[in-house]
Amino acid sequence: METMADRYRPKPAAIRAREGNPSKAEIREGVIVPRAVLAEPDWREVFKDSPAAEIQGANIRCREMASAEWQRVVPILEVAAGLGEVDHSTVKDLCVCVARIDQAERDLSERGLMVTAERGTVKNGAATIAAQYRSQLARYIRELGLSPSARVAIAPPEPDDDSDIWD
Repeated sequence: METMADRYRPKPAAIRAREGNPSKAEIREGVIVPRAVLAEPDWREVFKDSPAAEIQGANIRCREMASAEWQRVVPILEVAAGLGEVDHSTVKDLCVCVARIDQAERDLSERGLMVTAERGTVKNGAATIAAQYRSQLARYIRELGLSPSARVAIAPPEPDDDSDIWD
């Protein structure tokens, strides 16, 4: 098996064909996903309104952060990676991760790394939450080709003859 960003991901068929196939192993095309223009999710459905003012404020900020991330990455991915409708939930989850990391980091900035609890001074749980979201975010970045090393491993979609990316 040939490698892309890491040794566990096979190269797309187009790259293997372009680079040559000295082993003469069968080149599988994989699943071809129709390209789509993804509609931004309603972030109010993800980060629901809350009667508690502190939670409501955090949810409003999460909506803003998720929306900003969506607007930042989706136009690039639509051209570079050829997003399809099946990618909607992956990109949505990436945006949620970014928003939750921001929320956890804000909590760490406000309350500190160590907080006073019933059992004395303990590690702020937001540090653990931020680490878990960062781990998941790294996977999305790799899968969607959003890091320099991941971009090297992704084959851009073939351009449509009858459409212009600037339309």
